Amino acid sequence: MATITYNVTGMSCQHCVNAITEEVTKVDDVDTVVVDLDNGTVSVTGAELDDASLKAAIDEAGYEVVGT
Repeated sequence: MATITYNVTGMSCQHCVNAITEEVTKVDDVDTVVVDLDNGTVSVTGAELDDASLKAAIDEAGYEVVGT
């Protein structure tokens, strides 16, 4: 298992959590998604995670990964 944590801008409410979680869980091999609004992070755990696909899923949800 691997965990990747992203800094994500624009998240502020439960809708943000739901939107990101819904899109990211569609990516192959994702087991869990934890959205931390206070810290502005999204942590994804799974086997053989694809960085580009995860970033694309966050973008599809309407948010931007920063600092990576």
